[in-house]
Amino acid sequence: MKIDYYTPFYSNQFYHIYNRGNNGEKIFYTEENYAYFLRRYDHYISNYADTYAYCLLSNHFHFLIKIIDKNKLVNQLRFFFLSYSKAINQQTGRKGSLFQKRFKRTIIEDKSSLIKAALYIHSNPVHHKISADFRKYMYSSYLSLMSDKRTKLKREEVFEWFGGRESFIKSHKQKLSEFNSEKFFLED
Repeated sequence: MKIDYYTPFYSNQFYHIYNRGNNGEKIFYTEENYAYFLRRYDHYISNYADTYAYCLLSNHFHFLIKIIDKNKLVNQLRFFFLSYSKAINQQTGRKGSLFQKRFKRTIIEDKSSLIKAALYIHSNPVHHKISADFRKYMYSSYLSLMSDKRTKLKREEVFEWFGGRESFIKSHKQKLSEFNSEKFFLED
């Protein structure tokens, strides 16, 4: 797996994309910021990439996506980040870049890596000691995937990767109990 700022995007390809606040600073200050970020994400990105998993933490985010239209997605990502940054800068009175450099991206090329990426993304709140049980963390796709409510997440496909809903639950429970035994992606 190649982690890079400049890895090209390809249509019909899976990616783990992530970034953090400039100098490790917060990018989410209030509960409404998390909701606003997801609304902006939906507005700018949903027509150009399918979303399978996400996690938002106070100073960074992760998404597992599959690109639908690479030509339009690049500009849409730029518009998304600028839109959110502008709103946060206005809210907080800060100036300058909200996010660190360019966002990072990792190409995900096989089913095993998709499973590991989803587990890694969902377990991030425990990894960063924000929550003792990531299955209860509000700003992650785990609860949306487990819900029966309508979602734009590719719920059934995610469950298929794990061999069904029950295996998805079991894998996450096992990940929680074995949390410190392995790392799937390193963050700089």
